[in-house]
Amino acid sequence: MVEERITDGRRIAELLASELDGREDGVLESVQVMNADRDVEPTVDGERAYDVTVADERIAQVFVHDDRARLEFEAGQDVAAETAKELELRVRPKATEPPRTLVFVEHGAAVKRGSDVVQAVCRSLQTDSSE
Repeated sequence: MVEERITDGRRIAELLASELDGREDGVLESVQVMNADRDVEPTVDGERAYDVTVADERIAQVFVHDDRARLEFEAGQDVAAETAKELELRVRPKATEPPRTLVFVEHGAAVKRGSDVVQAVCRSLQTDSSE
C-alpha cells in the first residue's frame, strides 16, 4: 500500500479540477472549470490556476501554492466557510471588497472534501435563486 501523500499544489489543483469536471451527478454536473492556465507555477502567495463556474457565473477561483491549493469563493462565502469547517478543511475570510472565503486543500486526499464544499455552495445558490 502506498503511504505517500500528495502535497504539491499544482497536482492538488489538477485533481480538484478532475473531480469537479468529472462528476455528472446532482449539483456538480452544472459546474465547469474555466479559463485554466495550463502553465501556472505555484508560488508562496498562490497563482490563479482556473475559475470554477456555475451557469457561466464564476463562484470561485483556484490558486496553487507550493504545498497546497486554495479555493477562493466569491459566492456563497458563508456556506463555504461552514461546510469547510465541518469537513475539517482550513478556512478563513479574506477582507477584500467584495469579501471572499478561502478554503485550503492541503493534500490529495482532501480533494473530495474540497469538491463537497463547491457542491454545498452550488446547492445554496440554487436554493437562493428558487426563492
